[in-house]
Amino acid sequence: MWELFTEPANIVFSISLSLMLMFAALEFILLFLGGGSQSVFDQVFPEDPADLELRSKQDHSLIGKLLTWLYLDQLPLFIGLIIFLATYGLIGLITQSLIEHVTGNLLSGWIISPACLFLCMPLVQFNAKIAEKILPKLQHATLGTEELIGCKATILGETRLNAPAPAEVQDQFGRKHYILVVPASNETLQQGQAVVLIKKTRKGFQATPL
Repeated sequence: MWELFTEPANIVFSISLSLMLMFAALEFILLFLGGGSQSVFDQVFPEDPADLELRSKQDHSLIGKLLTWLYLDQLPLFIGLIIFLATYGLIGLITQSLIEHVTGNLLSGWIISPACLFLCMPLVQFNAKIAEKILPKLQHATLGTEELIGCKATILGETRLNAPAPAEVQDQFGRKHYILVVPASNETLQQGQAVVLIKKTRKGFQATPL
């Protein structure tokens, strides 16, 4: 199996599986810290009403329709990448293994790589559909949604108006998230201080002391 993995004709599939393992490890670490990859992206790139309107228009494009058909638009970014890369890589290696078993040779990577891209699509859809049912809905499970507004948080470092500090907050599902917090007014919040999240900004969440 390792020889098949390292064959030059299978380099695209090997890279796909390697990237899948990397994204899976990163997603696991982010989930352990609280929230997962989607929480990080929502924290760094807050949603804007104009972005939502633009996205709704883009959904009518060919790529938007493809992502919708594959159910990948219903999943966090890294989860969708993990499903696609794992499915594509495994389909490619299995196909090459069968071809080698029958003919004694491997197909050229220039032929098998795009062919498996189309072959894996139905299985990607199947896997993504299952994951979409198992994973919590994004609007209820991701950091940066309105559900965190009004939640109590604990400051993990001193923060001032232009100096965000990390804070720990627990969502309605009982999961801990680590976010950036700045005071809502020109004051200093001390480490260990309990606050309430009142607004989300590009610098983090604004908070007021309890």
